[in-house]
Amino acid sequence: MKASANQIRQALSAPRPTVRLYLLHGPDEAGAGALAALLGTAMGATAERIDLDGATLRGDPARLADEASSLSLFGDPRWIRVTQTGEESLNALAALLEADGAANPVVALAPTVRTTAKIVKLATDSPHAMAFGCYAPTAQDAERLAATLAGEQGLRLAPGTAARLVAASGGDRAVMAREIDKLALYLDAAPDRPHDLDHDAIDAVGADLDEAEATRAVEALVEGRPDQLAEELARLSDAGISPIPWLRQLARRLVALGEMRAEIAAGEAADAVMKRHRVFFRDEPATGRALRRWTPAMLARALDRVRAAERAVMAPANAGTVLAEDAVLSVARALARRG
Repeated sequence: MKASANQIRQALSAPRPTVRLYLLHGPDEAGAGALAALLGTAMGATAERIDLDGATLRGDPARLADEASSLSLFGDPRWIRVTQTGEESLNALAALLEADGAANPVVALAPTVRTTAKIVKLATDSPHAMAFGCYAPTAQDAERLAATLAGEQGLRLAPGTAARLVAASGGDRAVMAREIDKLALYLDAAPDRPHDLDHDAIDAVGADLDEAEATRAVEALVEGRPDQLAEELARLSDAGISPIPWLRQLARRLVALGEMRAEIAAGEAADAVMKRHRVFFRDEPATGRALRRWTPAMLARALDRVRAAERAVMAPANAGTVLAEDAVLSVARALARRG
């Protein structure tokens, strides 16, 4: 069946034996990953997770049904997560839905798959599957998502705080969820002991930073100057500054450039676009150069790298600043090579 946002969240949070497959398709990989994590939480801390990918299923279509039917060595629950699922997995997914006794649930992440794909139709038509399209939320959708995630942690949002959570996370679901987790811990909030989340708490816990501290690093990347970027990153690291603030500032810069570049690609003049976006007059020369140098596709890929770096930095047991620095330096070097 085709699921709504509420239906897929409820189903993954309380899996039913009748549903064998949860297919999460569409370009919002962070959102799909966060949804898949709901199934892991529902299965319990002792559950065994089996990781497969589309390439494995293409070479061995029977593997998925076998894993879904297998018992854990110690009798613990099992679930299967399939990443990079594509049309090559059609036979494997079909075998799963047709198998007898496939009791272990499967969540398949298919970021490059469109709604017209055969595997989406397979899941939509089957009574044993749920399909959900994961797309980057609009601003209004993102604020509703922030309120939902906060409510699950026992937080009641004060006016304006949902917008701040969205802005701080760049609309990235995984980053937003981690920010809300930190706030809930700070306020000692939980579903059984709800607490109001106000602006003071966000100010106290949020990773905001004076933008002037990181502007030079951001502009060094945007202009494709890896040597200068390395110097600025070293300066920020020496000052003990977390990479989260400057990664978010960089994400905001790339989003703004992407919006302006899309309008220029639609036929508008660069000067008119910059005026409408209220680019400060002293920043117009640098912004104009960036708009000529970056394509929409390049901006989208760079933004994906920056947001993935932030998620990695915020993950448990990570390599910290090294992950962020490596991600942004690789983008700057790639831009420099293009000339």
